[in-house]
Amino acid sequence: LVIAKGNVPTMRVALIQMAPSADRDANIAQAQKLVADAVKAENPVLVVLPEVWSCLGGTAETKHASAEQLPAPGESGGPLYEALRAMAKEHGIWVHGGSIGETVSGEGKDKLANTSLIFDPHGNECGRYRKIHLFDVVTPNGDGYRESDNYVPGDSVEVVDISGVPTGLAICYDLRFAELFLALRAADVAMIILPAAFTQQTGEAHWEILIRARAIETQAWVIACGTAGWHTDAAGNERQTYGHSMIVNPWGEVVLKLGGEAAWGTADLDFDQVRQVRERMPIQANRQLI
Repeated sequence: LVIAKGNVPTMRVALIQMAPSADRDANIAQAQKLVADAVKAENPVLVVLPEVWSCLGGTAETKHASAEQLPAPGESGGPLYEALRAMAKEHGIWVHGGSIGETVSGEGKDKLANTSLIFDPHGNECGRYRKIHLFDVVTPNGDGYRESDNYVPGDSVEVVDISGVPTGLAICYDLRFAELFLALRAADVAMIILPAAFTQQTGEAHWEILIRARAIETQAWVIACGTAGWHTDAAGNERQTYGHSMIVNPWGEVVLKLGGEAAWGTADLDFDQVRQVRERMPIQANRQLI
């Protein structure tokens, strides 16, 4: 582990569990209020927003209208980019911006990437990650999802330094692919941040199990921040996301769990736990290639 024994930081992290709609401006206002409330009450070092909080539901046209092309780090961006940057600067905190729709060009047709952005307390962009695994499934109740109709996948594993802590990045459906998390463990991350918009059905069945499993496998803190509540899809159907955002320690214990509504919550992460768990059970050293 990169963090030296005897100089182990702790970090207060706030989960910003939102109930977004397809209205980008309303979603920005909701995010700003929840972040401000959390900062005022608990003074976290890092806040984490959920997946696609900027536009959940709506038509393909709405998703494209709510997305934006991202600037090169250090340059000015669109409303979403600048809203996240402003939250970091105003409150003097690290901001993991969940994920937003990023406009990308390819083969003559614009598509979107599902992209996370990280800002430091001065408003500098310190990392970005595009969701690798796209959600093309049919859930147990028969609802179909085709994320690849509007989004292109990312193709790189990303690690970012957040206040001295090596941090792995993932988004939602990535949670089901253990090989990504093993790659992050090989990169020696001490925490992994996963914004999500899990469906109610898959969330009830697998959300907590998978998050705890990934924490146990990687022996790292896992910070999973989801959307909650109802939204309307392109066909006018009402769909529900699961919420229940949580933070799990390197031994697989849940130290924070929210409910099914818009809310925020905080937990203090002790990174000495990472060192202790890895020293006592050296999984990485014992690993055999099969």
